[in-house]
Amino acid sequence: MEKVSFGAPFALLALLTIPIAIAGIVLVSRRSARSPVAFTNLELLAALDLPRRRSRRRLVPVALLVAALVLAAGAAARPQARLPVRVDNATIVLLVDVSGSMSARDVEPTRLDAAVAAMRGFVRRLPSGFKVGLVQFSDMPTVLAQPTADHERIAQTLDLLTPDSGTALGDGLVTAVLLVKHSLAADGVLPVPGRRPPAAIVLLSDGKQTQGTATPAEGAARAKAAGIPVDTVALGTSHGVLGYGPFAKRVAPDATLMRAIAKTSGGTTAAARDTKQLSVFYRRVRSSFGTVTRTRDIASWFAAGAALLLLAAVGLGRLFGGALD
Repeated sequence: MEKVSFGAPFALLALLTIPIAIAGIVLVSRRSARSPVAFTNLELLAALDLPRRRSRRRLVPVALLVAALVLAAGAAARPQARLPVRVDNATIVLLVDVSGSMSARDVEPTRLDAAVAAMRGFVRRLPSGFKVGLVQFSDMPTVLAQPTADHERIAQTLDLLTPDSGTALGDGLVTAVLLVKHSLAADGVLPVPGRRPPAAIVLLSDGKQTQGTATPAEGAARAKAAGIPVDTVALGTSHGVLGYGPFAKRVAPDATLMRAIAKTSGGTTAAARDTKQLSVFYRRVRSSFGTVTRTRDIASWFAAGAALLLLAAVGLGRLFGGALD
């Protein structure tokens, strides 16, 4: 739970009445203590050995009453907090780099084959109400599947991914953002300023941008403007090689670019050098879906707490014979 705020903070001025209440309780208690009591059996009085001071436990009801008054004042001030709220549906778009470097074998059996296997497991373990779309990009983005709750269809569509040529990463991001927005609109989810929609883009790439019209920064900015986080993973190692012999060239992933995209859009990021790390990334991303942070009124929590403390104060007051009795 994040920091609590108050919709009617002036109601907290009621806390100023607490010292007055405490003073009243003390005054009543002292008057009761000074009241004369006729007791003619002196021997029995000596045998009772009454304590000169009140037991500390008799102060417990007073402390509970004070706490109840504090919570009651807090409830009147309409407290609010940013809390995670579980959602039954969400839209996720898998954005996959299928440039030629995805055929590198530094991640067995190839980068793309490892990615497909990890994404298939990711999709099949999502909640049934979640919609999943699939976009690939090389020299240009292509929508392979509109967001759908048919997860098995998406899992099978992943087999269509094959390495191609360039890397139009920025255009891929722009396409994915539009796909998410259209899906949310079709579901009747309208954008609310300051509130993140139940949606995300999961980007897997292993290289720098080489083609396209929109830059990765522009694509990330569009995702941020739409409130859609982009979770990124840079796949591969610095030892990745494409081609053989004199034609071989290193194809190291651009982890810095992936971090920048995630940071701009509010997503998470990771670097995966093998299939195990790739699977861990998708498990972590999957566990983060299903909740959104929203502002909730928690005045009822304060009121309930105040009622319980008040009942406890009265009950213990009668039991201990305190000032509330």
